[in-house]
Amino acid sequence: MMGNEMMAGRKDDGGAVPALEVFRSEGRTGGASAGGGIASRGSGLTSDSDACGLFDPSLAARPVVLFDFDGTLANTQPAIMRVVSEVLARRDISLTEAQMLPLIGPPLEDGIRLVANVGEDEALRIAAEYRDLFARTVTATDIPLFPGTVALLDALAAAGKRMAVATSRLEASTAELVRDLGVTHFEAVCGRVPGVRQTKAESIAASLAALDVRPEDAVMVGDRMYDVLGAAELGIPCIGIYSGAAAPGEHEEAGAAAVCSDMFDVARVLGV
Repeated sequence: MMGNEMMAGRKDDGGAVPALEVFRSEGRTGGASAGGGIASRGSGLTSDSDACGLFDPSLAARPVVLFDFDGTLANTQPAIMRVVSEVLARRDISLTEAQMLPLIGPPLEDGIRLVANVGEDEALRIAAEYRDLFARTVTATDIPLFPGTVALLDALAAAGKRMAVATSRLEASTAELVRDLGVTHFEAVCGRVPGVRQTKAESIAASLAALDVRPEDAVMVGDRMYDVLGAAELGIPCIGIYSGAAAPGEHEEAGAAAVCSDMFDVARVLGV
């Protein structure tokens, strides 16, 4: 599995991370562009958003960046909603898109219990039907990368950053989707493995182990509170993205180290 495939590692032996300096990010990571928007250094990414607000510039010094998959790298929400709706319809359960949003983020079975109000056994059966239908009907064209994602990954790679995916999605299916999307920047793809790891924190820990790095070397990027809280269990700061599934204020309440609206803002926080 990709989670076990490691390149020769470069460990940051410098140790110390610059002292915390929280500041208002009005162009200080890259300066104002001619059009009044913010340009980040080197990546060619620009954004008129100042959604990052306050953030810690030492995040950019961390040599490892871990990414969630669903809702962070790829816009899987429409495909997930479609497949879940079809499976639930077989049971005469009809939910609006807003009612299904809690599906995005937690392990699938947990999300199904949340939105469909079913027991554990029924949630397992629904999840099995969902995975079968998803595998048969969803292709890479149905789950596009978010705008700016490839440019951000290219810029991070050019800056010498090491990257991995840490997700609550099953590891094997995530590795397949990453491959099908043609993304080659990640040294590891780590997710849930039945009987081996179940929680977000465990997937993050597996990513660290795959790269042979320490928690203090890494920063997480994710779109739900589960990313923020899972990273916090290991002492890793998380950049929260509001891409559609998170409720207003969710990242702030969970303790995100920075809050962004898209990958262009993430580039500013990471200094590329």
